Amino acid sequence: MAQPKIGLSMLYCLGEPFNRMVQQLAKMKMVNIELVDEGLHELNKQRVFSLNDLGNSYDLKYSVHAPFADINIASPSKPMLRVILRRLQKSIAHASALNAHVWVFHPGTKTGISMFYPDMEWLQNCRSARLLFKIAEDYGVKIAIENMPEPYPFVMRSVEEFKKFFEEVNEPIGFALDVGHANLNGQTEYFLRTFTNKITHVHVSDNVGRNDLHLGIGYGNVDWQRFTKNMKEISYDQIVIVESVEHVKESLQKLKQLLT
Repeated sequence: MAQPKIGLSMLYCLGEPFNRMVQQLAKMKMVNIELVDEGLHELNKQRVFSLNDLGNSYDLKYSVHAPFADINIASPSKPMLRVILRRLQKSIAHASALNAHVWVFHPGTKTGISMFYPDMEWLQNCRSARLLFKIAEDYGVKIAIENMPEPYPFVMRSVEEFKKFFEEVNEPIGFALDVGHANLNGQTEYFLRTFTNKITHVHVSDNVGRNDLHLGIGYGNVDWQRFTKNMKEISYDQIVIVESVEHVKESLQKLKQLLT
């Protein structure tokens, strides 16, 4: 039986300079790496070139997490939305140049004027997602949308909202299951059972059920034994990315033990 492949998000060192992050890549001895196109690690042509060079040397396989700071694909402001979508298109282009197997993005958020325009942010979120799919298709990049946690004001957090999204958008956009986020919503198993055939990517980190802390695996209240049992039951055999920001090596080892 095929097993999931374990990978590592470089989120844990997002506060470090890009060159130091690249040095970490060589030290971690991981094949599957998720780059975070954000902050000090924002991608550009020169950085993509160096990452490809490193990838060839160490046989690395990349995924890319889209920018998320100040990014809202449901923005009611057309000028802001144009800037946001240009930024995301640039990220997709870099993901393509890296031959990334997936580009993961967040749904949009509600704003201070959402109460005056019911459903407007939902409609714009769906329009933007369709456009991002078309852009990614042109670049030959697969994309996946990530579930977001309570109580943050994202327009998509629950299983029911994601079901509605996939029905309305009707494009082959993948689903990136974030276990830490699902734990905050109390819907981890519900997500797994509902989107068994849509899950193309998984993020794992721990929390205590209140805030998105990105703790090391086993340092919160996620039921990892049940989660990995469910993963085996649905025969998930793609990549599981450790997105913890502490106890990183320990989390990688624990996940490996749980999945074997």
